[in-house]
Amino acid sequence: MKEFTPTSYTLRCVATGREFPDEGWSLDDPSSQVPSLVRTVYAKRRLEVGPEDHGIYKFADWLPVKRMLKGSSAPVTYKSKGLAGYLGLENLYITFNGYHPAIGARMTTCSFKETEAYSVCARAEEHTDRVLVVASAGNTARAFAKVCSDNRIPLLLSVPADNLDALWFEQPLDPCVKLICCERDGDYFDAIHLSNLALRSDRFYAEGGAKNVARRDGMATTVLSAATAIGRIPDYYFQAVGSGTGAIAAWEANLRLIEDGSYGNHLMKLMVSQNAPFVPMYNAWRVDSRDLLAYDDDRARRDVEIIDAKVLSNRRPPYGIAGGLYDALKATGGEVLVATNAQARKARQLFLELEGVDIYSAAGIATASLIKAVADKRIDPSAVVMLNITGGGEARFKQDKELWYLRPSHTFPITAQADEVAEKAEALFV
Repeated sequence: MKEFTPTSYTLRCVATGREFPDEGWSLDDPSSQVPSLVRTVYAKRRLEVGPEDHGIYKFADWLPVKRMLKGSSAPVTYKSKGLAGYLGLENLYITFNGYHPAIGARMTTCSFKETEAYSVCARAEEHTDRVLVVASAGNTARAFAKVCSDNRIPLLLSVPADNLDALWFEQPLDPCVKLICCERDGDYFDAIHLSNLALRSDRFYAEGGAKNVARRDGMATTVLSAATAIGRIPDYYFQAVGSGTGAIAAWEANLRLIEDGSYGNHLMKLMVSQNAPFVPMYNAWRVDSRDLLAYDDDRARRDVEIIDAKVLSNRRPPYGIAGGLYDALKATGGEVLVATNAQARKARQLFLELEGVDIYSAAGIATASLIKAVADKRIDPSAVVMLNITGGGEARFKQDKELWYLRPSHTFPITAQADEVAEKAEALFV
């Protein structure tokens, strides 16, 4: 795309503090005796924001990338008037990830999952015979599919059959992108299991989820967008969570900004929310448990069926791991909140009326939680509040367009065997 010098960084184990070089796709520290996330330690401790036409790579100083891929857009932060006035907040800033040309937001998948995909795929080696594997409840798959199609990066997606409507695109994808899915009534956890079966083949390599520093640092650009637009670190950070990875990334970005020294030296309070009745992290947090509480698989699947925000349905989130969401909440004095479908629907309508753009169900959960927090007088009206709108503008983007949908090459039962999955997945990339 453009001449680009790979970002210089090392990795640090959160649990032990050991610093070591990235071997290319390191997802953890093999010498650590306890489960732990690893973090990037960038050579540039002061952030220099690049030109706007670099898209998300304007934050490349703090992205673990080897190159710039085409087609990216950065999150856009602006000071709210409509919602802020309604809530009586003097300093409400909205970080918008989606399609809203009026404010310069042009993520054509309409989700902040683009921030992950452009970072992860730019961390990968440019020339490899192996195929990247991504499991998703929908939005992540759409983002990775677009990025990999546009940049000719081989990709195998695993998505629940119930979520296939999320795989819409403006035009047909390059055949380097393939899709397998688990049968009806499966959920995100089942999609992860199916992807793990495919990964038994050496032909494939795992994207890594929350363990991939590129995923977290890509998501962290939402906070970099906010801090550089506002001129300081926010006091509060609101976001809906399924895995909590975005909130972990926000905490990590906050720590880097403190080290930078240009944006303040305080930790913003993480205010994360889940969609009731699927609230495993809320249940653990309210009893101060690092470990998630027991959650029957059948009940979990039923609860996932109920919630509007299917993307928030991770049953195995990086909650208790060293450097995970539990630690992030403890460090920042954060809270886990809950909103219902009805509250989120009302919040989404309010956002459309006051801010002029449609938002996704997950963003509706975050907005509803902000509304409740203000009503409960938990937010000082003069505080600097960041509301991370993780997806929106789909209705606007789809207007007058004929869409193309990615369909699965194979649909497997939840009880599928590893050999069958690996063999059929391999055959897709002959």
